[in-house]
Amino acid sequence: MAAAERRKGTRVVFERGLDAHMMAIDGTWRRACKVEDVSEIGAKLSIEGSVEGLNLKEFFLLLSSTGLAYRRCELTWVNGDQIGVNFLRPSDKKKRAADRGKPQTVAP
Repeated sequence: MAAAERRKGTRVVFERGLDAHMMAIDGTWRRACKVEDVSEIGAKLSIEGSVEGLNLKEFFLLLSSTGLAYRRCELTWVNGDQIGVNFLRPSDKKKRAADRGKPQTVAP
C-alpha cells in the first residue's frame, strides 16, 4: 500500500508549494521549505538545502514571516529532499512524558 493510501484525513495539495520555514525548538537552526500538501494531522515538505546534522525529531514549521502562525512537528519519513511530518498537540507532549515513565514491554 502506498504512503498516500495510508494517510488519514483529507489533504490539501499546493500546486507550487507554500513557502514556509522549519526551525529548531531551541532556535539553533532554520531552513526554508515548501509545504507540498497538508492535512489536519500532518504535512509533506520539500526542504531547500541540506538537513544533514539537524535534529528533526521535533521542530517548528513556521507558516508566516512573523512566526505567529506555526505548528510543532515530528519527523515521520524522509525521501530525498522531501519529508513527512506529524503535527504535535500540547496534549501529545504530556502523553509522551507519561509514556516514558512506564516500563516498556517487548513482544517475543
